Amino acid sequence: MVGYSSCGFRAGDIMVVSRVQGPTMWMPPEQNQSWVSEFILLGFSDDPTFNRILFVAFLLLYLSSVLGNVLIITLICIDTHLHTPMYFFLCVLSLLDVGYVTATTPQMLVHLLAHSKTISFAGCWLQMYVFCALGLTECTFFVVMAYDRYVAICYPLHYTVILTWGRCTQLTAGTWACGFFLSLIHTFLTMRLPYCGPNVVNHYFCEGPSVRSLACMNTHLTEKVDLVISVFMVVAPLSLILASYIRIAQAILKIRSMEGRCKAFSTCASHLTVVTFFYAPATYIYMRPNSSYSHEQDKQISLFYNAFTALLNPMVYSLRNKDIKGAFLKVMGQGRLAC
Repeated sequence: MVGYSSCGFRAGDIMVVSRVQGPTMWMPPEQNQSWVSEFILLGFSDDPTFNRILFVAFLLLYLSSVLGNVLIITLICIDTHLHTPMYFFLCVLSLLDVGYVTATTPQMLVHLLAHSKTISFAGCWLQMYVFCALGLTECTFFVVMAYDRYVAICYPLHYTVILTWGRCTQLTAGTWACGFFLSLIHTFLTMRLPYCGPNVVNHYFCEGPSVRSLACMNTHLTEKVDLVISVFMVVAPLSLILASYIRIAQAILKIRSMEGRCKAFSTCASHLTVVTFFYAPATYIYMRPNSSYSHEQDKQISLFYNAFTALLNPMVYSLRNKDIKGAFLKVMGQGRLAC
């Protein structure tokens, strides 16, 4: 005999929570439940004229970011004087930035001009995974770069002995493996949630918190796991970077000549600048209370640490680095001779 509750549901039914508008609603699975097969990314504006202006601005930003980072990778690869651990890590950072900005910007550019702003469920899954994987990898990779500066300044005579090519490769591979593994956990927990409508994401790409807010069930567990990942990938790396630079500052103060101090500080200033502009907005997005979410503000902040940071890296490292500028002038000089 089949039992019924006072609300009219059969006792064996599974009930699904749907957070559409206003208070929480309950619905039986055989009625009114439909799983979304795609998401709509709202982007920045519905005004076609303003979107065309944004398209030109973001296209220039994207091309500048990619070309700047590719230029750094090319210079480091072809100039043998730059074949050192420091520039190897810089080359990897540029590669990360190219992938990081490419994971989101091309589709954003398409949506700025297209009438339809949809992305398939699988496409959203993939974009979230790649973006998060490269972002988490970059978080841990900044620690490796800080360690490189720590060894170079605190143990200059043992620099090449400590940071051998094998160890550099192991450190790099470890950061990539950690980032992609933790991103898999984050993406799996987010995309396995039931999404039964609405399917409108108030963002310009599939970022975890924005997509998760559309789930039709309690997301408390997923949010807790994301918080643990954020602490592990933000707080822990920042603590290690801070500890490294405290030791570096102590070592720099022991240098007697002012020229030596300035040179040592200059090699660290670029890294500190990039770390600050990357971690500050990322920490705000992923480690604040859920009650303080603001979709419009999130889009602007995400754009900053996604697109602008990728552009900032080649500018900071090229303008402040004599070796990079020298390699560029050398290549340009050889090109003129060839012509």
